[in-house]
This record gives sequence, structure tokens and C-alpha cells, in this order.
Amino acid sequence: MTADTPATDSSAGEPAAERAPLDGILVADLSRVLAGPYCTMLLADLGATVIKVESAGGDDTRAWTPPDKDGISTYFMSINRNKRSIVLDFRDPDDVALVHELFRRADIAIENFRPGALAKFGLDYESARVLNPALIYASISGFGTAEGARLPGYDLVVQAVSGLMSLTGSPDGPAFRAGISVFDVMTGLHATIGILAALQHRSVTGEGQLVALNLLSSALSGLVNQTGAYTASGTVPHRMGNAHPSVYPYEVISAKDRDMIITAANDRQFKALCEVLGIGELAEDERFRLNADRTRNRDQMHSRLEEAVARWNADDLFIALNEAGVPCGPINSIREGIELAERLGLDPRVTLGTDGQAVDLVRNPIRFSNASVRYDHPPPGLGEHSDQIRGWLSTPAPGSETAATRAPRPRNGR
Repeated sequence: MTADTPATDSSAGEPAAERAPLDGILVADLSRVLAGPYCTMLLADLGATVIKVESAGGDDTRAWTPPDKDGISTYFMSINRNKRSIVLDFRDPDDVALVHELFRRADIAIENFRPGALAKFGLDYESARVLNPALIYASISGFGTAEGARLPGYDLVVQAVSGLMSLTGSPDGPAFRAGISVFDVMTGLHATIGILAALQHRSVTGEGQLVALNLLSSALSGLVNQTGAYTASGTVPHRMGNAHPSVYPYEVISAKDRDMIITAANDRQFKALCEVLGIGELAEDERFRLNADRTRNRDQMHSRLEEAVARWNADDLFIALNEAGVPCGPINSIREGIELAERLGLDPRVTLGTDGQAVDLVRNPIRFSNASVRYDHPPPGLGEHSDQIRGWLSTPAPGSETAATRAPRPRNGR
């Protein structure tokens, strides 16, 4: 916490022995729902002070229930820890002036409004850069700011139009969405990467910049080998259920008591798999010896593999295959996935809040050897910090300090 950021009581979390990587960085968060808030939560976990600007109705996800904990949406909780909430009305000139002041002091701003919607309030990038040339301004849209600007950006729509749903489901069945808003999360991760890169650029040049992202471009990048198959060779991938287009076996196979995932991504793993299952001769068969051969001839060996796996209980086969270096695992529920992480010593939960207000959330997955991740604040109530932040923004910053004056001088004469 620095002198030019609003102080609030730390109501929960774990004491940080080391400095967090983004200590002293201030984020103006004008984003809603998932992609932007996920990004800003990651920045907050890394030590940034994040001020979440909400309308009187609050972030849409506050109302996304069930499930809830004590009447509060668990969806909202899952992506809004470590933040401070202020309610501002962009139709009120005094409130807009407070956002302008927040931009002057901030290092980073992030928004995901419809392209062009913030310009009439003077909250777009071109206006913000006049207030603070060192500001890094991240803007997230559904389909970009050209012909796609008028299209609403919803993850499910992007899953459909990007091609993901054409790959998801049984070959002869309907298309399915992923079990999470996968491209919102992916875009949030891409936004975090872009912002951190822009921070590094600013450390060298002293300049802020616009970091622009959209869900469709993130989707096409995130479809990696599937989109690459088309762009590089003209191949149009199709639904294959749980199978992989380039590796076999790499799918669901039924053990005696439940289904498992079994993969053999290279020839050594396939040979070890066959040895454990007692079908070693398949590994020496010229039709299956190399991965490319197995992938082409999968139909000729699939029934043999299924018969061999069906003789085993899933837990016993899980142990035997892992000892042999073959990747595999049972298909768990979310509860079983959390419990597995706990058994493996990954400590996946973190408790925020005190007494009857405590909530368990999923720990940030990043670990540092010489820095710490922060868990200072539970997800904020709507407008919980409005009075404190309004007072702070209405008081001149120490030495009139802004992100522009805090930015390091350019190095190497640049």
C-alpha cells in the first residue's frame, strides 16, 4: 500500500512475508462480469490496489445465483477478491470527475463496455491518455472495434462462432459448450499478459498505451492446434468426442467401476501402457508401434484396449499406470478435484473474511520464491468502500503525484 492509494482495513487473508510483485500499482477497474474482473483479480492477488467502479445496480454477477453463500453470489465471489468497491454514476458529472481523477492517479485502467460507449463520458482511451500519458488502458470487446463493434460479446456466442462447439461433443451428436466460460477466462489471462508487458514497456520508455483485446481473437489463438490445422494446411477439424485428432490413445476408457482418462502421448508411454494391461504385443505390432500409425489405425485396436482396461478397477489402474509413467486419471467431480489437490499438498483453498463472514476461495496458482501473492480482502460488498475512496479522490494526492510522475525515466536515451 502506498501513500497515494486509499487505505482500508485488511479484513482477512494471510500475512505476506515478502513484497508482492505489483505492490504500489493502482488499477481503475471499470469492467464487469468475467473477463475483466478475472484479470483484475489476478493483478490484485499480485499486490496491485484495485478499485472496482460499479453502477448502482452493481456488477451483473452479483445477481447470478444460485449457488450463493449467505445470499451472495459465489460467481461474483470467485473473481472479485482483494478489490475495493465504489459506486459511481457516469451520468453524474461529479462522479465522472472522480473517475477522471482516478485515471490521473492510476497505473492501469481496464474496461469492457461496448466499443465507443465510454467516449461520451470522456472515459475512453483517447480522453484518458490526455489525463495521464503514462496510463496503461486495457479495453476488452467481444469482436473488436471495426465491423464487429456492434456485436454483443458473450462467451457462449464466441464458443459457437469461433468453431469450438463444432469440436465439442460426440461425432454424431449435438454440439456442446464447454463447462465454463472458457474464452472469457482466456481473454482475462491474455489481458493480464498484455498489461504486464505494457508495464515493462513503460518502465523503459515512460509511456502508457492502449492494450486492446477481444474474445474472438483470444478464442482463435486459444484453439491452438485446431485453428492451426486449418490455417496451415486447410484441414477443417471436426467433433471426435473425447478423442484427440493427433494422438492415440488420448480419451475416456471405461474401467470396471468407472470411466478414466488414459493418454499415451509418445511411443514409450504406449509401450508402458500395453505392458501394464498385459497386451504387450500391441506395442510391437507395426500398425500401432508409432503414434502416427496408432492414430490412423485407432479403430483396429480400440476394442482390445477397452477389453484390457475393463478388467481393472479404476483406482488400481490409476496407481499402476502412474507408477509406469503413463498419464491417466479418473473423471472426478469438482469436489473430488479439490480433494485430490489437497491430498497432493497443493493447498488449493484460501480463507478470506473473519467470523461468520469467512469464505473459502480457490488459491491463486502462482508461486514465487522471492515474492508473495496477497489475500488481503474478501470480495467487497457493493459500494463498501465508496466513502473512503470518494474522500481520497477528493483530496490532493501527496505532491500531486500521478502515474505519469511515478513512471520511471526512460533508459538508454529513449
